[in-house]
Amino acid sequence: MAVGAREFIDKLLVEKYAQEKVENHSEDALVSKVSADDMMYAMNASAATYKTMIALNTRLTGVCYGVVSKSAKYSEFKTRG
Repeated sequence: MAVGAREFIDKLLVEKYAQEKVENHSEDALVSKVSADDMMYAMNASAATYKTMIALNTRLTGVCYGVVSKSAKYSEFKTRG
């Protein structure tokens, strides 16, 4: 199985950029720009916020069900007979 461009435009792009040389390697390219502690703090804060949002949503759903059930007006159901 051959690897390469199959469509005409892809073949043209491969030919155009085949000889290009790119030097983007540097010493600090593999060094993280964000410290692990900062990342863990941000992830923990995000998780705590989401957990609080879920808890509030659950509580609000319960309150809404209570309001709807208390404001409902039930009428007597009469059958023929």
